[in-house]
Amino acid sequence: MNKYPVFLIVFILVTSCLKNSDYIFPEKKDLTESVYASATIQPDSLYQVYAAVGGILDANLLEEGSLISKNQPLIQIINNTPQLNTHNAKLALDLAKENYSGNAAILSSIKDEINAAELKYINDSINYFRQKNLWDQNIGSKVEFDTKKLNFQLAFNNLQTLKSKYSRTKNELETTLKQATNNYKSSLINTKDFTVKSKIDGKVYALYKNPGEIISTSEPLAAIGSAKTFIIELLVDEVDIVKINKNQEVLLSLDAYKNTVFTGKISKILPKKDERNQTFTVEAYFDNPPNVLYPGLSGEANIVISNKKDILTIPKVYVIEGDKIKTYEGIMTIHTGLQNMEYVEVISGVSESTKIYKPE
Repeated sequence: MNKYPVFLIVFILVTSCLKNSDYIFPEKKDLTESVYASATIQPDSLYQVYAAVGGILDANLLEEGSLISKNQPLIQIINNTPQLNTHNAKLALDLAKENYSGNAAILSSIKDEINAAELKYINDSINYFRQKNLWDQNIGSKVEFDTKKLNFQLAFNNLQTLKSKYSRTKNELETTLKQATNNYKSSLINTKDFTVKSKIDGKVYALYKNPGEIISTSEPLAAIGSAKTFIIELLVDEVDIVKINKNQEVLLSLDAYKNTVFTGKISKILPKKDERNQTFTVEAYFDNPPNVLYPGLSGEANIVISNKKDILTIPKVYVIEGDKIKTYEGIMTIHTGLQNMEYVEVISGVSESTKIYKPE
């Protein structure tokens, strides 16, 4: 029969296992907490160029990589319909001007009718009032007096009708002239739409269509962005986005620049989540960008959330379930604070002399 009690054997076995386990002591160090993000470099103010009209691409007026100024022509599109519409609108405008103020103007003929009607009105009024004076003296016949009176009234009514016709015709011709002017201006604008221009000073980063291809208003024709200023586009997981604020420091490594760490600052947080990958887009600017950058360069970034100096830490691999550690006395609960990918701050629960074992 074994002379050692069972509990003593268990104690010796546990003690033996702990002695042979990996262990560490908490140590003080500076700790930085950061959020990981994938990074892509893009020109500032990058936008897709679209045509306002459809047609056939006649010519790309610049090449990819060319510098471009605001309002500088970039792409020329062919479509004969707007040119024909403009020509027809010009003919209609010229006709409206001629009718309103030209030598063969409709108003001129009405004016001539008014002048003739005024002369007749004056003549008939003279005859009427002369006959009226005679009739008041009982001279002349009643029939002659009534005839002169009727002619006078008809001349007056005809003159008023012609004046109304002149005023109405003038308004109609004015309206027609204004409409023709607006149609002509509108056709000129449509014609200008066939020359696609840049909205910014920058660089042509891409041309998507070649001469001879059909152009639609729903497809981009080119990509234009800043020639000198680049931004860092960061994709941040939704669980970390609440930790991000403007002006936080960004540590960036690019695949094109091995063993080099660039710094920057958060400049913009886009509030809409990408449902496909459950991330938010965050933008940052370089503090000192490299001399050569291209759109689409990729890398990895860490957004610095906070820094603490000379704090008590332990490696994260020694932490169990987020707030527990394994010691000689068994499992203990600790209060954690700042943490990064490797270390976690221990606010309370252990000291620098606590021996911590690595969990199996």
